[in-house]
Amino acid sequence: MSSSAQSPSSALEVLTFGRSGVDIYPQQIGVGLEDVTSFGKYLGGTTANVAVAAARLGRRTGIITGVGNDPFGRFVRRALTELGVDDTHVVTNSEYATPVTFCEIFPPDDFPLWFYRKPTAPDLQVRPADIDFDAVRATALMWLSVTGFSEEPSRESHFAVLEARARKPITALDLDYRPMFWDSPEAAGEQVRKALPYVTVAVGNREECEVAVGETDPEKAADALLDAGVELAIVKQGPKGVLAKTRTERVVSPPIPITPLNGLGAGDSFGGSLCHGLLAGWPLEKVLARANAAGAIVASRLECSTAMPTTAEIETLLAGGDPNEGLPDGLAVHVETAGAST
Repeated sequence: MSSSAQSPSSALEVLTFGRSGVDIYPQQIGVGLEDVTSFGKYLGGTTANVAVAAARLGRRTGIITGVGNDPFGRFVRRALTELGVDDTHVVTNSEYATPVTFCEIFPPDDFPLWFYRKPTAPDLQVRPADIDFDAVRATALMWLSVTGFSEEPSRESHFAVLEARARKPITALDLDYRPMFWDSPEAAGEQVRKALPYVTVAVGNREECEVAVGETDPEKAADALLDAGVELAIVKQGPKGVLAKTRTERVVSPPIPITPLNGLGAGDSFGGSLCHGLLAGWPLEKVLARANAAGAIVASRLECSTAMPTTAEIETLLAGGDPNEGLPDGLAVHVETAGAST
């Protein structure tokens, strides 16, 4: 195994650990894969997308992940660096292929995913010996995903990263639960509950919170996450917006009305903007409003990693403008809002 160097690890503000790969998106909308005739190829994987989203907002960002020793692995590395993410900590695996994910696009809310990651993927083969723990300890914000705990050796590596962080703020866990990676929700929940005492921020939707702490009610779920040891619990409530709680504060951020084109990647855009806002030290209400806007913008666009918004685009949406102005109709829905402010 080998890795390449791009820039000094000590400079990182955000370091993510987890999935990366290639997203293959259909260029025909509203039809099944069997009827699609052309596709686009993009960088994908939730933690890769979060890293890109944070980089787009100006943060010095890197990722710990694995790719195959193949053309798609070379594409992932190139795409990361082109999108502003340091690939120093990307491990090249000569045994397993870089994973590919296909999706179908049925707006407004049906986006089936088809993962090609068997028998395993390089990002789940990252071992503790592959990790630069000095970089893990030095980064201002560490972002991990629950999928990384689904099998060995990735599970051992994720716990090693959490132990190295020693609950250093900001250590964030995306409760991103994907059933295809687990034997059962109970198996996932067992690992999440072991991880939560090491985490200062936890983010998930109601279903993911049920897996993690056995609660779907947003208030109870947030309280259970706080009881498990996190300092900031964020529960996504869909059309009811986002609930965030600390031990002294409670904030509900309303959703931003938008017509979705492809909802995939919206949560990752939210995550990258959340990283940016927490590092900026903004009030929680501002952090959530901007993260909601970032997620809404990506939902209104066909692509994911390459669709992550800039600060100017987020401000445009919050001011009632169209962040997709100038984009072709096939790549984005043109936004009409009544206007909002932070």
